[in-house]
Amino acid sequence: MKLTRSLILCTAVAAISSCSSLTVDTETTVKAEQGVPGGEAVRVTTLDGKVTGIDSAAREVTLVSRYGEAFKVTAGPEVRNFNQIRIGDSLRISLKENLVVRMAKPGEKLHDESYATGSRTARGAKPGAKMTETVQYVGTITSIDAKKRKATLRFSDGSSGSFDVRPDIDLSKRHTGEKVLIRVTESLAVSMKKS
Repeated sequence: MKLTRSLILCTAVAAISSCSSLTVDTETTVKAEQGVPGGEAVRVTTLDGKVTGIDSAAREVTLVSRYGEAFKVTAGPEVRNFNQIRIGDSLRISLKENLVVRMAKPGEKLHDESYATGSRTARGAKPGAKMTETVQYVGTITSIDAKKRKATLRFSDGSSGSFDVRPDIDLSKRHTGEKVLIRVTESLAVSMKKS
């Protein structure tokens, strides 16, 4: 199965020209119930900056991160209220990635799906937007290797992958043909506040 980065993440990376050299704050939490297959992992990555320069003609804003690193963001024509940005304003870019993995319940009908939502601030307000994309995959267990603690899943597109199984999962209770749900949600929020 090919899990590709979503449009949301690409948009965030493309918006920041020197992204690879910036220090960001990242917090990760993992929830898994003992003995229950699957769980949830959430990672939140945040970048904060203060506006130090504005090039209105190029629609480019220069910022300095809370770690003292300078970077530029170019606002495309879809960014509403660019003229509301002022020197000293604070920018926050937050990317939340959520991964949920669970076994299908007996008789539960699951299918692959994807959807996206988005919103932006009202006219006259400081620029801001939120975009969310969710992709759900359903895999069927085709083999279980109890000794190596691996399960192989086949997906609707014909691809397959081998996945590690946590040591607390009793593999004797699992069997081929069972369905596994994998849901990935990414949310990108960009907000600008007066200083």
